[in-house]
Amino acid sequence: MASVKQRLGIPAELASCHTAEVDGYVIEGHAPAVAIHRLLAERPKARGLAVPGMPAGSPGMDFPGIDPLPYEAFLFGPATRTFGRFLGSQEI
Repeated sequence: MASVKQRLGIPAELASCHTAEVDGYVIEGHAPAVAIHRLLAERPKARGLAVPGMPAGSPGMDFPGIDPLPYEAFLFGPATRTFGRFLGSQEI
């Protein structure tokens, strides 16, 4: 998968366990649906959207008894910037 992530231009510091291509964008990690919908609606000049690591409470990491932690989704390429802060699948 490392070669796929490299080909898609995912910065190593934003890498996670899941990688997808959606309508010309790369989605990396446990990105909440609301962030993906916003990305596709706004169509910013970026390579993709990433949620690095596997934050507790993010979609797919929301297990009973585990308190969600705040996390960030980042736009990347050509620059990297915060696209939103989330707690679970809700933007905060």
